[in-house]
Amino acid sequence: MTAGPRRALVALCLTQLTSWGVLYYAFPVLSVAISTDTGWSPSVLTAAFSAALVVSAVVGVPVGRWLDRHGPRALMTLGSVLASVAVVAVALAPTAGAFAAGWLVAGVAMSGVLYPPAFAALTRWYTEDRVRALTVLTLAGGLASTVFAPLTAALAGQLGWRGTYLALAAVLAAVTVPAHLWGLRLPWPPTGPAEQAQVGARTASSGPFLRLTAALALASCASYAVVVNLVPLLAERGIGVGVAALALGLGGLGQVAGRLLYPPLQHRLGVRTRTVLVLGLVALTTSALAAATTLVLVLVGAVLAGVVRGVMTLLQATAVPDRWGAAEYGRLSAVMAAPVTLAAALAPWIGAVVAGQVGGYAAMFATMAAVAGAAALLAWFSTPRLPASLGAAPRMVA
Repeated sequence: MTAGPRRALVALCLTQLTSWGVLYYAFPVLSVAISTDTGWSPSVLTAAFSAALVVSAVVGVPVGRWLDRHGPRALMTLGSVLASVAVVAVALAPTAGAFAAGWLVAGVAMSGVLYPPAFAALTRWYTEDRVRALTVLTLAGGLASTVFAPLTAALAGQLGWRGTYLALAAVLAAVTVPAHLWGLRLPWPPTGPAEQAQVGARTASSGPFLRLTAALALASCASYAVVVNLVPLLAERGIGVGVAALALGLGGLGQVAGRLLYPPLQHRLGVRTRTVLVLGLVALTTSALAAATTLVLVLVGAVLAGVVRGVMTLLQATAVPDRWGAAEYGRLSAVMAAPVTLAAALAPWIGAVVAGQVGGYAAMFATMAAVAGAAALLAWFSTPRLPASLGAAPRMVA
């Protein structure tokens, strides 16, 4: 592997760590302080943040198409500039409406700086060695909460939430703009003949692609409903907030560990078996948490659920090239990511609504386990019979 791709991987590890830390993980730390200081309701604040995730998913589709043709350097550099400006707008927002507008702009920027464009870049530059590169990248991104949650809390104690966001905007600009501009300056592999774009369009409307997208969206909804609603589940069983926080933290460590398990799975199992297994494990760990009644079982279940979430990140990142090649990766992965991201953004609300309908959080977890089971069943039918001509030949072994 030449120095160019290695330089790009180092740069993207640094920018993903920073971008996720500032644009995603700082908000949960600051949300209570924002509400207390401004009087804006927590539901309004959360809605603004969730809207940013939805915008990033929708805008990600044209962003992916553009990236396939032109590469990530200009896109991710401009995305970093826009993200920094958006965080400043959030910090200075005088009203709840202006705060929400700042997050909508941040959502546009997220589509150009978070995982999807970074995944596309490394998939094209690393080709057959992409799983190793993607694993390293997601390990770096997985440390964002470890680094930025305590950093944000420490800054908030000294600067308040507005000063903290201004400081984080400066960090975001200082780290990500030059890293994208310098680290991604290597040739972008050609996409090939125009017919490939037509093949990509047909792929996006094909049965296997639609079934895979639906399976990942359902599994994402189940998985993230578990993350956000774990504390209410434990409270329902008389387990205190401190222990619930420990369970969430252990789940985060499990998520990082899970990313290390994906390369062996990728080498030993075919694409269909691998996908069904991982989504089936989402169902299994969710049902285990629904049934767990002792503290030890809850903690073990939280760790295992985190491990599976970590594996799912790489499963989604490799889903397109493993089946259809890498030439139209940006577009196809963005089309797939849109409903998956939307499902993750809506998962907290969906989980709470379902809990109210089925009589509690334990029953809700059991329901989400059934949803994940349906996702695993759909995934069995998500592999095309013959590889499309979109780049490197995908592995079709069952």
